[in-house]
Amino acid sequence: MCSKKKKHSEFSLQDSSPITKQVLDTIQQNSVKDPVAAQYLKSEQENIISLQEKTDPIGDDIHSPVKGLVHRYPDRVLLKITDVCSVYCRFCFRKEMIAKGQGILKTQELEKALSYIKENRQIHEVILSGGDPLTLSNRRFAELLKKLEEIDHLDVIRIHTRQVMVKPDRIDQDFIQILRQSSKAVYIVIHVNHAQEINENVFRAFSTLSNSGAVLLSQTVLLKNINNSAKTLAALFKKLIKHSIKPYYLHHLDLAKGTNHFRVSIEEGQKIMKELQGQISGIALPTYVLDIPGGYGKVPVQNSSIETIGTNSYLIEDRHGCKHVYKDDIL
Repeated sequence: MCSKKKKHSEFSLQDSSPITKQVLDTIQQNSVKDPVAAQYLKSEQENIISLQEKTDPIGDDIHSPVKGLVHRYPDRVLLKITDVCSVYCRFCFRKEMIAKGQGILKTQELEKALSYIKENRQIHEVILSGGDPLTLSNRRFAELLKKLEEIDHLDVIRIHTRQVMVKPDRIDQDFIQILRQSSKAVYIVIHVNHAQEINENVFRAFSTLSNSGAVLLSQTVLLKNINNSAKTLAALFKKLIKHSIKPYYLHHLDLAKGTNHFRVSIEEGQKIMKELQGQISGIALPTYVLDIPGGYGKVPVQNSSIETIGTNSYLIEDRHGCKHVYKDDIL
């Protein structure tokens, strides 16, 4: 009789970051060859730190007017309501702060952050992040949402979360009711990196969220030996679109300390994006972005298909690599 294939239960927690049962259920082999396991397994390569890697790779600190708040763009702020996550991704750009502080912002700290938002009427959007804002209980989350809804010049509340993927039972009916009752437009951005992360439990969470009235988006980090191929990303983005989730951002990996072994070159990322454009529809295609180190914000870095060759004349490259002259003569 053939021996049974090793199951994910043999995945060594001692060699990994904190993970959930949901994550274990999506791991198919206990090695870095598994695209889910590789996101959580500790590696000696993390001890190799390049000169450009930073503790605060995207410059949160220099744009933080009060504790827990990042104000990088004029019309929106990011509220880091907690430093807690249910998992610890080894490539995380905030890996230096996760679970190393006090947990949820203290009442006085939160009030200062809310006062700052109230006093700056150009702020129209609040992005809830952390840590993971959905590690808050429904009671705490509802209280926070209520405080934000009282700010009249706020139009949008955006929630960035990994919980849907790593703890899908967090998306319960009480949470859905909280979202339905919101007087603001709510957007939920789900962090998912590989189609293997999506099983029946996640499908159910997707379906439940679809009934919340929130707009569902996704963000993905481009990671070496995990998802750095057009085929792999196309499979993920098609799965998301099937469940009414719009792929929003494909992030070039931030320069967090000890993450070089996950890094894909911008050139390779651009090639992947170009290949994807010929494989999947526009609604399934995210924007490939780089967060400029030092706090200068995100910029799109995908290949340009247009080149200026003269006055009102351009060379346009199609998805097959063929180039065409386009005259932009406007009378």
